[in-house]
Amino acid sequence: MATRLTFSLLMATLAFLWLSCGMAAARKRLEVQRHLKRLNKPPVKTITSPDGDIIDCVHVSHQPAFDHPFLKNHTVQMRPAFFPERTANKVESLKNSPSIAQLWHRNGRCPENTVPVRRTKRDDLLRASSVKRYGRKKHKSIPMPLTVDSDLPNESGHQHAIAYVEGDRYYGAKATINVWKPKIQQTNEFSLSQLWILGGSFGEDLNSIEAGWQVSPDLYGDNNTRLFTYWTSDAYQATGCYNLLCAGFIQISNEIAMGASIFPLSDYGGSQYDISILVWKDPQEGHWWIQFGNDYVLGYWPSFLFSYLTESASMIQWGGEVVNSELEGEHTSTGMGSGHFPEEGFGKASYFRNIQIVDGSNNLRAPKEVGTFTEQSSCYDVQNGNNDDWGHYIYYGGPGRNTGCP
Repeated sequence: MATRLTFSLLMATLAFLWLSCGMAAARKRLEVQRHLKRLNKPPVKTITSPDGDIIDCVHVSHQPAFDHPFLKNHTVQMRPAFFPERTANKVESLKNSPSIAQLWHRNGRCPENTVPVRRTKRDDLLRASSVKRYGRKKHKSIPMPLTVDSDLPNESGHQHAIAYVEGDRYYGAKATINVWKPKIQQTNEFSLSQLWILGGSFGEDLNSIEAGWQVSPDLYGDNNTRLFTYWTSDAYQATGCYNLLCAGFIQISNEIAMGASIFPLSDYGGSQYDISILVWKDPQEGHWWIQFGNDYVLGYWPSFLFSYLTESASMIQWGGEVVNSELEGEHTSTGMGSGHFPEEGFGKASYFRNIQIVDGSNNLRAPKEVGTFTEQSSCYDVQNGNNDDWGHYIYYGGPGRNTGCP
């Protein structure tokens, strides 16, 4: 009798667990479906990229930004009221820069009054730690130079090699970055090269606008080099996201897709291909705008998204970031930039050239007193310089694990 009762209890427990698992799986499926519907708006046209991406041409007024409650009655600003004034010097020269594009352009373009949106797939969401965290950086992943007084603990696993300026009010930044495809050891790691526009203390209320290129298997499902943007107004906790993966950034360009693959890429010892990125605050409307290359104004972050950046930035950073998961206690071999150290120089190392800031008079100019920072120079390093052709520049990066970085 006791044996039969025990067996019945066991079967009932197993049935309950099976039912609970089934209900949890059903809830997860429903959550994924709802999130995909929020992100993937009905397209006017669809383009399949050679790399497998699907680019949806979505009407400009139907893009994900307008899910934000504060943007329900927002009138899209189709061009900035003001561009930064360029200083007349040699650093604006872009001669001998080969053209660079996005892979999906080979199979079509989006029509006027639409924006290209990389379609999010079910597998993209399932790779994330949760549907809620999809498209978001980990909390406290900002590089903190030694001069910064921060109440954020240093985030283990994120390493940087950057140049930076601080101690003034900044209204934008610009740089030209050569584009590579660094090796990624683990799928939960990434490698990126970007500029950071930072406001506030390095605490829980940190504001950041970021743009550059990245390789992130976890986010995109492959090892392609992709254009990206990011924003947060609370140190990566609950606000902000990559690209158009949440409501906030308003895109106006029908030419460039956030998160889409860039081509061609730089060759070690061969041809070098670079992209130019400019982010600036429109002094009239107060929005933060981004321009890709010399021709593509991509869109803007409305000023209400931020607290400190509503006024100005207090620090600008340029450089690289990787995730080091330290598998089995060893440093990752995920590369930063080209995967080679700065001393190898042009054609072999990664660079940011023509580094500039936007000042309070809306002028693009060379920064003063550029500092550098890296947590572990034997793994990833940075060197800065200045010359007539490139103005302020840095070489940066490294291979990760090596004899000096076990």
